[in-house]
Amino acid sequence: MNRRIVLAAAGVLLSATAAAAQTPRIRPSEIDGHLRFLSSDLLEGRAPATRGGRLTAEYIASQLRAAGVGPGVQGSYFQRVPIDIVGADPATIRVSAAGRSTATLRYPQDVVVWAGSAAQASAANAEIVFVGYGSKAPEYRWDDFKGMDLRGKILMVIVNDPPASAAEPGLFGGRAMTYYGRWTYKFEEAERQGAAGMLIVHTDAQAGYPWHTVVGSWAKEQRMLPRDANLPAPLGFRGWITDSAATSLLRGAGLDMADLRRRAESRDFRPVATGVTLDVAFRNRVENLQSENVVGVVRGSDAALRDQYVAYSAHWDHLGIGPVVNGDSIYNGSLDNASGVADLLAVARAAAQGPAPRRSLLFVFVTAEESGLLGSEFFARNSTVPVRNIVANLNVDGGNLLGRATDFRVLGETKSTLGALLAGHIRPRGWTLSPDEHPERGYFYRSDHFSFAKAGVPSVSIAAGTQYEGRPAGWGAARQEEYTARCYHQPCDEYRADLDLTGAAQLSELLLDFGLMLANGATLPEWSRDAEFRRPAASRE
Repeated sequence: MNRRIVLAAAGVLLSATAAAAQTPRIRPSEIDGHLRFLSSDLLEGRAPATRGGRLTAEYIASQLRAAGVGPGVQGSYFQRVPIDIVGADPATIRVSAAGRSTATLRYPQDVVVWAGSAAQASAANAEIVFVGYGSKAPEYRWDDFKGMDLRGKILMVIVNDPPASAAEPGLFGGRAMTYYGRWTYKFEEAERQGAAGMLIVHTDAQAGYPWHTVVGSWAKEQRMLPRDANLPAPLGFRGWITDSAATSLLRGAGLDMADLRRRAESRDFRPVATGVTLDVAFRNRVENLQSENVVGVVRGSDAALRDQYVAYSAHWDHLGIGPVVNGDSIYNGSLDNASGVADLLAVARAAAQGPAPRRSLLFVFVTAEESGLLGSEFFARNSTVPVRNIVANLNVDGGNLLGRATDFRVLGETKSTLGALLAGHIRPRGWTLSPDEHPERGYFYRSDHFSFAKAGVPSVSIAAGTQYEGRPAGWGAARQEEYTARCYHQPCDEYRADLDLTGAAQLSELLLDFGLMLANGATLPEWSRDAEFRRPAASRE
């Protein structure tokens, strides 16, 4: 084809996209309709592999079909995800200490424990060994284990990373949490060490959420993927312990928790055998079920590029039915993450109305995020398109229910060129990107874009910042902190008729425009030079 014709056609396409961007294609009322249903008590908290979860997946698929978004799984919208559901029987839970310190730990006031695998019974009876932050990070010349044989031991660890010092301000990411600080890594490393079990010591500041979030998240059925036979043996149990309970238990053994914390901040730290034997046992109810990721696709128009994809993602699951709080046991998850699903359904509908971008758009609504990113992990391992052909992932975990924002937060902003591309995209509108106000909480590792990142896909999660039109400085940050303290993973995260969804429409429009820009762009997003998940550009087709 004549080069001038190609350039003219591209100009028409970009002009049409720009013109469409000036007219609102997504309205608050559309998002409100999705949000009302997805947050309804009828869905019973949208737990995977439950009636409410299946209804949620069917709803998403029906909305994609009605919008003209094609099926993304060999003619179907559903990617089946095998999930083991393991629920500890609270009446059988026993956690007691003997030896140099004796105690009976209360569940869930002092400890929350759950199965390390899909076993009918969970048990461990072994000495507690305090292993500091439980990190083995050669790039930081850090090893909390020092070669000690920890097979069959119960490990006690501090959540988050060892703190940076004035001499090493970039140690473990400085103020920002690295993956070594996440609870998922702690349990994985404990398995590699051959431990029998692990307790993570909780503080609000280091975990980034209060104890009632631990109870709401883990004092209930747990969901896990069938175990990979190539992994080390699973832990007999996993768990959290309150700082006060851990301090009291160790004090009885003549150990000072504050002193142990100080010692753990040094590379010279060595594991501390406590002389305390912990006996943990409980029975489980195990079910081997299936949940589903829901996948839709808007095919690209360029024959040379349509097999490349910009992937949008949002998790549809929440915590289902859990412990009663103020008379309510349904964990609706309106903000987390019915709002993100509502946003992406609106984006998918608008994208399907055209004009079609050059590359294809993939819409991936994943299950079991709240159980440890299981749905997105399964998708990344078993992608419905070659994962090397996914050029970018834009994730939404928590839409904007507070009104129109003037700044936005991007998790992973500096890990790839996506952050700079988005900053340039929104600058003409007078909007800015704001840095993560709480990098120590490790939000980058806590949502589904992380699964795409581990597979080598440049990935970000996009959300409203803290500055809102017509609101004083600090108002947005205060609302977000209030939500985290009071309603995160609690029944009070539910739909209200007075939610301001103008910001949800704004965020959805931004996601649509940015995704189309990437899908039509001449260059692909790239990882930053020091990004831990960088893959060679030649691996893409």
